[in-house]
Amino acid sequence: MREPRVAVAFDCLFPVNTGGGERVYRRLAELFGARGCPVDYVTRRQWPTDAPPEVPFALVPVWQGDIYDAGGARTPRSAVAFAWALFRHFLRRRGSYDVVVVSTLPVLNLFAVRLALLGTRAFVVADWLEVWPGRKWREYAGVVPGTLAFLLQTVGICLGDLHTVNSEFTGARLRRYRRSAEPVSLGLVDLVGDEPDATTERPADPYLIFVGRHIADKRLIDLVPALRQARSQAPALHAIIVGSGPETSRVAARVTELGLDAVVKLRGRVSDEELRDLVQGARVLVNPSAREGFGLVIAEAAAFGTPSVVVAGPDNAAAELVVDGVNGFVAASVDPAELGAAIVRAVDAGEPLRRTTLDWFRRERLSHGLSASVDQILARYRSARAR
Repeated sequence: MREPRVAVAFDCLFPVNTGGGERVYRRLAELFGARGCPVDYVTRRQWPTDAPPEVPFALVPVWQGDIYDAGGARTPRSAVAFAWALFRHFLRRRGSYDVVVVSTLPVLNLFAVRLALLGTRAFVVADWLEVWPGRKWREYAGVVPGTLAFLLQTVGICLGDLHTVNSEFTGARLRRYRRSAEPVSLGLVDLVGDEPDATTERPADPYLIFVGRHIADKRLIDLVPALRQARSQAPALHAIIVGSGPETSRVAARVTELGLDAVVKLRGRVSDEELRDLVQGARVLVNPSAREGFGLVIAEAAAFGTPSVVVAGPDNAAAELVVDGVNGFVAASVDPAELGAAIVRAVDAGEPLRRTTLDWFRRERLSHGLSASVDQILARYRSARAR
């Protein structure tokens, strides 16, 4: 039996874009290819025509344009434009693909692919980076657009032949809207490479690190007063903030307002090698985000034995990755006293916590791998075709 021809549809590509979702879809494409499947990665063009990124699969750009507004949110216009481009591509290629993995971020992608392939035998895998309740959609997009997006999401959950999710957290939400769904949970910890030279030793100068886009949902601005609170118990502690975004200027102003300019370094984007060194040397990674579909940065830090502090919340799947006292701590809120206390606990726990963090990562990497998830997807495809 020949291996199926696969398409992966997403509007971003790693490493041109560096988020967790981008890594997931690229790795999926690589793993399908490693199993002998011809793979097309259907995306938007973000590179010169004569200098495409080097990838081990076929790049198929179908649209070109910006997808984020000044606040870092996806724009409805770009969502419609990319979905229309997907529809035209898959309509022209009806009968060409056996398996189509389509990102539901945004969900219009799924409608476009499903409509274009209506009546074909293509097996459509809808990947849900996140599933939001109506409340969250209205907060994110406004009452009317948010309500519409929630309705589209609810209908979309009924469309895929198979659903994949990044966490049990998201899988449970998906089953609220389709009780019969049996989603495949993608094992993502092995997206992070093992660090054989990782050490639990740290320099004498203690610092915490934040890594990520500076957007409102990451709540980086709430880390600043929490740092000041933590320093009341750990006065030598300082912070290194990596990344940039629309919130950077607000964060910088808050640092100055609280008199922390001497102990907070805003580093912007750094090289991969420098980032590795910074994470390796940190006492703790702090991710106060309100919304994470998975939280890959937690696993990336753990690969170096660096524990994490995250914040519990109804939209934060990253909290699933942190076991209190094993690889970090979960703060109840971003209140400075709560978050600051969690940071101090992680710093004070010292090398024993770093050792258990490293052990946690190495166990999880073996038991929760994306390679096994691809095998599950192919098995479900073959089972569906055998009926």
